[in-house]
Amino acid sequence: MSVRIQQMPDQLINQIAAGEVVERPASVVKELLENSLDAGATRIEIQVEQGGIKSIRVMDNGQGIHRDDLALALSRHATSKIRNLDDLERVRSLGFRGEALPSIASVSRLKLTSKQEEGDGWTVDGQTAEIRPAPHGVGTTIEIHDLFYNVPARRKFLRAEKTEFGHLEDVVKRIALSRFEVDIKLLHNQRAVKHMRAAADEVAMEKRIAEICGQGFIDQAVHMDYAAAGLKLHGWIAQPA
Repeated sequence: MSVRIQQMPDQLINQIAAGEVVERPASVVKELLENSLDAGATRIEIQVEQGGIKSIRVMDNGQGIHRDDLALALSRHATSKIRNLDDLERVRSLGFRGEALPSIASVSRLKLTSKQEEGDGWTVDGQTAEIRPAPHGVGTTIEIHDLFYNVPARRKFLRAEKTEFGHLEDVVKRIALSRFEVDIKLLHNQRAVKHMRAAADEVAMEKRIAEICGQGFIDQAVHMDYAAAGLKLHGWIAQPA
């Protein structure tokens, strides 16, 4: 008996894609943080419950999403970051495939709320795609609840709350070390864990590095800023110990 070829449902396609994008709560936070940075955010707050397994909320003051684009933001291969092959060959954004939000929405209960400078705030439900008015400042808030609630085989591979939060915190720290100009706040179970304030000068940058890597690292580190042949290398170097 031959088996006929058929088109897979969109939900199943997104859940398969989620296997590439979403491994654990830390993966979700990485994708959402990158979207916030690409939107020009200078303030980002991350609130998580139970290591991100129960809920993740990322709030930013970026440029926001147009009301007419909210539902499109949750569809596959929809992006504001590339228009043609030339754009793809000189990508300057962190995320551009248009896979993250629909993939996350397919394995969680997602709500996206956003407001641009001109216009009102709107929210879209990731399950129903219903759009309705919502009070919100300029920027975007994405709420993720019950990660992998509908994919129990994936959920059982998640580790203990402390372990998952450790992975998530590492992602936030890495982003904070690469974007000193952005104020980043992290809360876990309604308790402030990190508040890395925007740093505009070398002294403030070193304070942030010490907060993340430890004072011992920065005490032994040397700052470098070198440019040649059209390339630039800058940062801090320390002994492996």
